[in-house]
Amino acid sequence: MFKEKDTLIRQFLIALDIIVISVAFFLAFLLRSKFETLYTLNFIPSSRVISDFAVPLSDYLIVLFLVAPLYSFMLFINGMYKSMRVISFLEISWMIIKSVFFVIFAFAAFAYLLKLDFVSRVFFTLFIIISSVAILLEKAVIFNIMHYVRRQGRNYRRLLIVGTGRRANDFVDKLKCHPEWGFQIIGAVDFEQERVGKDFGEVKVIGTIYDIPHILHTRTVDEIIFVVPRSRLSEIQNYIYVCEIEGIKTTVAADFFDLKISHLRQEELDGVPLITFETTPARVWELFIKRTVDIIVSGLAIIVLFIPLLVIAILIKVTSTGPIFYLQKRVGLNGRRFILFKFRSMRKGAHRELSKLSAQNEMQGPVFKIKDDPRITPIGKFLRKSSIDELPQLMNVFVGHMSLVGPRPPIYREVRKYETWQRRRLSMRPGLTCIWQISGRNKIDFDNWMKLDLEYIDSWSLWLDFRILVKTIPVVLFGRGAY
Repeated sequence: MFKEKDTLIRQFLIALDIIVISVAFFLAFLLRSKFETLYTLNFIPSSRVISDFAVPLSDYLIVLFLVAPLYSFMLFINGMYKSMRVISFLEISWMIIKSVFFVIFAFAAFAYLLKLDFVSRVFFTLFIIISSVAILLEKAVIFNIMHYVRRQGRNYRRLLIVGTGRRANDFVDKLKCHPEWGFQIIGAVDFEQERVGKDFGEVKVIGTIYDIPHILHTRTVDEIIFVVPRSRLSEIQNYIYVCEIEGIKTTVAADFFDLKISHLRQEELDGVPLITFETTPARVWELFIKRTVDIIVSGLAIIVLFIPLLVIAILIKVTSTGPIFYLQKRVGLNGRRFILFKFRSMRKGAHRELSKLSAQNEMQGPVFKIKDDPRITPIGKFLRKSSIDELPQLMNVFVGHMSLVGPRPPIYREVRKYETWQRRRLSMRPGLTCIWQISGRNKIDFDNWMKLDLEYIDSWSLWLDFRILVKTIPVVLFGRGAY
């Protein structure tokens, strides 16, 4: 039911597996190179069962470059990077075993096609055994650490429970009995006003079902769980629709509803049948590739552009007073706030002059944009026109606050003025570029901007991301719609 959304943890697990596999590779190579010293099979004097090992390490690196990503991908396909909240260590072990078999067969095919005849079978056997045992031990450590951390109340998902009946109470009891699953119940809502302020079990009733929109706007909610009697099913559809519009993940312990936007998935939690409605894409492997591309591209871009970025930073510093970077709180996935990095393009203290310029706003809605903003510095005008001021956001992409492609991250005061249907754009990780940016940017009015973002969310695919990135290049080069 509850797929792990913490991208940082997923990145860490994938990177750790790659490191473990790499260490296993070098250890296997060392053991194979010293094999004759450690153990020599000379039972038949005229024949050496184990041949000499004279191939240099540089030639063997192709094995690492093939097996490491292949092994990691097979672990991913078999579900290793899904949440460990409700799976057993026996299931984890089976995932590793299945992955090993796939890796062996796949590498055999690659070795044949690429004519890797020099690869020692003894070495490859050692590599597979060492890496598999090491990954199994690594997962055992992580499994126990994560369960311990969750028992301590960390790494949790914030849930709002709808319903206070017997089934809801049983459901809450299941969660309470398994703190290692990492769920934090922020409260419950009921259908009757008389229940507000009272407890059922250890959960506080914080409002009625009619208060759900207000709760979503005032509290951090990762998911809403509807556990209601069958007789109440007809009364909750409107509130599921509210969650759908705002992009909040919704799970119903009941029959399914015919919704217009959300994707339906049926899952199970300890025997409780559940139906999940998500407005954002549920294609996990594609999202995994998207995040992998984000890390690789942003990391390489930061390295390659370091000198040009340093020159720009110096120019900003010597041409105007104030800091090099403009740090601003933005709203990201499901309302999470983060610090966005930009090169400063306005004079120091420009935010204090905003009220004086509000009457000149050229955009409808809560966004403020004017073409000839008097607060912009001479070099800042160039930075904005060329979108160079946005380049520091590569760091936001690298650490997981943003993606290369996605709806642009808004500021909090804008989000507070959103209409309900506009809040659904927060249901996907914000990005450096998007459909709005390649369609005219500031030439598009606010409502159409929001519709373009929702269009991106509803039709998302890796191919769409690629097309947007390609179309972004000429837009940035020619400064279309930027000011």
